Amino acid sequence: MPVSVVMPALEMAQETGKLVSWLKKEGEPVKKGDLLLEVETDKAVVEVEALADGILAGVTARNGDVVPVGTTIAWLLKPGETAPTASADVPAQTGRRMENVSTQAVAATAEISAVSTPGSLRISPKARRLAKEHGVDIGRVRGSGAGGEILADDVMAAVQGVRNVPAAAAVTPTARAAASGADIPSSLSAIGRLMAERTTQSWSTVPHFFVTREVDARALVAARERFVATIEQSRGVKPTHTDLLVALVARALRQHPRMNASWTGDSIRSNADINIGIAMAVNDGVVAAVVPKADGAGIGDIAVRRRDLTERARTNRLQPADITGATFTISNLGMYEVDAFTAIIVPPQAGILAVGAITNRVVPIDGEAGVGIGVRPMISITLSCDHRVVDGARGAAFLNDVVKAIREPDKWLA
Repeated sequence: MPVSVVMPALEMAQETGKLVSWLKKEGEPVKKGDLLLEVETDKAVVEVEALADGILAGVTARNGDVVPVGTTIAWLLKPGETAPTASADVPAQTGRRMENVSTQAVAATAEISAVSTPGSLRISPKARRLAKEHGVDIGRVRGSGAGGEILADDVMAAVQGVRNVPAAAAVTPTARAAASGADIPSSLSAIGRLMAERTTQSWSTVPHFFVTREVDARALVAARERFVATIEQSRGVKPTHTDLLVALVARALRQHPRMNASWTGDSIRSNADINIGIAMAVNDGVVAAVVPKADGAGIGDIAVRRRDLTERARTNRLQPADITGATFTISNLGMYEVDAFTAIIVPPQAGILAVGAITNRVVPIDGEAGVGIGVRPMISITLSCDHRVVDGARGAAFLNDVVKAIREPDKWLA
């Protein structure tokens, strides 16, 4: 029996996915578990495995197409089978009935929708919520979804003033650059483009504020040296300062549940688990791989997972579970000798911690003989907060506990 290949839902509330590339050619045999296609979501580009054996056939989505979740985009056939027609298409894997719409059909339907009355507009619940939050007149937004449905991205584009025009008349970024005489980049990877879009959206819509502390890192350095001596021999991996910070920050979040909460668009949602995202540099971009339930994980477990995530991120082999579910993110640029920086929040998270390099600095020292000066290994940490979720006092209180954990890691890790 033919098996449908559908655009998967890789994230909560995902409405569409962008097909980056097919990893198998039409007519090529496929084994269950083979990497079949690359899909771009709101967070990253991920590889999707085949769910069955068969020959790839009936491909309807091409590279660059944006396809509604649940839409059949190809079939896996046994010898002698033929791909079903559109009328027989039922994407059972998703549990949702959706039409098998080609890109041309979507465009044609969108043109019809463009002249419909405001009362007949189709809009997703998430898009409606965002439109209400930002005061966007949905009657003036042209949808890019199936049948002209207005999606969350359409509303955010209207907020930024980049696509509040009919779909058929929308001007591409390349066309705008050409018209203005600006340089047109020769290429931009999918991850790079996605990072540019999401950071712009976050910076434009999330009310950031920042809190910074300088911390004596002697205890953190000593703790890492002790862990290296034991964990490298037992687990085959050297724990890093980032591994320790993941554990310490996660434990501090236990005492500050609001910092571990999420903004939903009109309310604050508490998160039961503490899942720490680690910002990782890849070719032409950054991804945030997740350490789930980090507040209960040991340093060795965190180090092993971080190494595995790093290796797979660099080879573009991250899976959906690797990049979803983070409730707080850490971005460490210490290895690049950066003293201090501020980071952009990853929505819907309430905060992100930016970590600089550990460097020897001359600092005042309060000792028995009075206040003097000395040289200490210091680290600068900056907390970015979403003011809709966390106020200044809460942010400062959380950062104060992170400072205590860095100064006394053994106490917090016990």
